[in-house]
Amino acid sequence: MAIDSAIAKRMNELVRFRHEMHQHPELLYDLPETAKKVAAALRAAGVDEVVEGLGKTGVVAVIRGKTQASGRSIALRADMDALPVREATGKPYASKNEGRMHACGHDGHTTMLLGAAIGLAEQRDFDGTAILVFQPAEEGGAGADAMIKDGLFKRFPVREVYGMHNRPGLPVGQFAIGPGPYMASVDKFEIEIKGVGGHAGRPEKAVDPIPAMAALVQALQTIASRNVDPIQSAVVSITMVHGGDAFNVIPPEVTLTGTVRTLSEDVRNLVEARMRALSDGVAQAFGASAHVNYLRNAPVLNNHAEQTEYAALAAEAVVGAGKVNRHNPPTMGGEDFAFMLQALPGAYINIGNGASAGIHHPDYDFNDDAIGWGASYWLSLVRSRLPLKA
Repeated sequence: MAIDSAIAKRMNELVRFRHEMHQHPELLYDLPETAKKVAAALRAAGVDEVVEGLGKTGVVAVIRGKTQASGRSIALRADMDALPVREATGKPYASKNEGRMHACGHDGHTTMLLGAAIGLAEQRDFDGTAILVFQPAEEGGAGADAMIKDGLFKRFPVREVYGMHNRPGLPVGQFAIGPGPYMASVDKFEIEIKGVGGHAGRPEKAVDPIPAMAALVQALQTIASRNVDPIQSAVVSITMVHGGDAFNVIPPEVTLTGTVRTLSEDVRNLVEARMRALSDGVAQAFGASAHVNYLRNAPVLNNHAEQTEYAALAAEAVVGAGKVNRHNPPTMGGEDFAFMLQALPGAYINIGNGASAGIHHPDYDFNDDAIGWGASYWLSLVRSRLPLKA
């Protein structure tokens, strides 16, 4: 078990690419330099075709194997966007774009898939076609959905699609995966509570939205504890409260903002319905009114059982069976690769990032030692799903 030789000999080049990408993070769909850099690296790798601008700033590479007898094809996907976080790592290749950093490791994900492109284009030891997808706007922008709507799987028809994400705390050189619901749906809500503003010394002349807000915050927590089946999972987190501008003025309105995470569409629907009912009822009890703006982003990420097994076997071929957890529990974090798994069979795997800070943290950094293992996994997966006949 070892890092693929085609990858091992290019490690310095890949690490350098990752560090350069880390220094110049870009957000959501606004990835002009990132996309240009990725496309140039793919052309230099000798892939058969590079398409830019899919889903606004997505990049797609086509690599054909030595033979095409099977007519089969699969897609591999990496994300490219960064986060609006100020970096605190102090690394020599730290972000040069103030207030932006690759705090989730998408620079590493892109580099691993680029490594796979180099190996596949050089060796072409498979039968069929590998489609490599470099996606924008994973961080809340639904970039996967945008690429699909822009014709990704119509223009590049494939039978299966696979994704990968690093996991801090999981040792480098190890993988984790599980079938079924693997990551949560990601929804955002804003609840505007409207009252009647007035003088803080004469509250009886106003309809104060602050007590209504406080009661609603408590009531919303009962959705998970009293409405959702305890065997199911749901998270309702209120993360922002905005209202008021002066200490002696009762504000006319207050806004609550937060997120909902679930592992099933039925629970997702239940939470939204209860949130609307509670908001109306609590606000009315205080003489106020409430408006709920509930925005659905990524759906539940469901790993398909058959493709999960294929992914696990491909990872085991690289690191050994003892270093692949096939029964990793689901997480309430979200991932818009879920849109691709709604469109096609596939699976999403985690790769170890070692003892690093958590993702989305200012001290986080992708572990360069994971690059070789991730790129080798991609090669193993393509070779196993598109085997070259002897």
